[in-house]
Amino acid sequence: MGITSITIFNSIVYYSLYYTQVISGILMISTIPVWIIFISSILRIEKTNIFQIIGVILSLTGVIFIITKADLNLIKNLNFNKGDLSMVVAMFSWAIYSALLKSKKYKISQMSLLEVVIICGLVFLIPVYFIEMRMGNPIVLGKPFYLILAYVVIFPGLAAFFFWIKGISIIGANRAGIFLHLMPIMGAIMAMLIFDEKFMFYHIWGAIFIIAGITLSNKKKLNA
Repeated sequence: MGITSITIFNSIVYYSLYYTQVISGILMISTIPVWIIFISSILRIEKTNIFQIIGVILSLTGVIFIITKADLNLIKNLNFNKGDLSMVVAMFSWAIYSALLKSKKYKISQMSLLEVVIICGLVFLIPVYFIEMRMGNPIVLGKPFYLILAYVVIFPGLAAFFFWIKGISIIGANRAGIFLHLMPIMGAIMAMLIFDEKFMFYHIWGAIFIIAGITLSNKKKLNA
């Protein structure tokens, strides 16, 4: 799990976003719930029901509404590159990690599990670090580096990983995955608060589809 989450997913996502368009990156990240359902079904870790499938479709539609601003021509004009191809690997890796979290009960606390995952992932990141150094990408120490490092460690690192482990332990990987579609809504709200962006109609439609999808996916009947 350390390899699939810390080593592969984290490193490849940052690498991919360096090359790919923001819209393309968000679209691919939004496919994670679909990957999780697929992996969980293949490995027989968690049953999928029709409500979860329809819920993912609805919420993914809402994501597309928000990030394209209801203009589908933006998707048609996307130029796919090596960043997009590597992002596919990252999405598949995170889906495997999420499914494995629910595959069995672990005999250690969730905080200890997080510690083990991070340490194991870090060990396999060491070769990646030296490869980047040889490619001419050294770390430049300074205020920007320390601020970015602090943010990455505290929020997308420790906090996000801990709550993800906690969430999957309670509701399962399939139901937890669809909550990733809340990211565009949160991003839109932050953009309004920080950058004074306007609240548009596509935000409303996107939010309606996403919330409807999440609500529907939390129904537990009609197992397929």
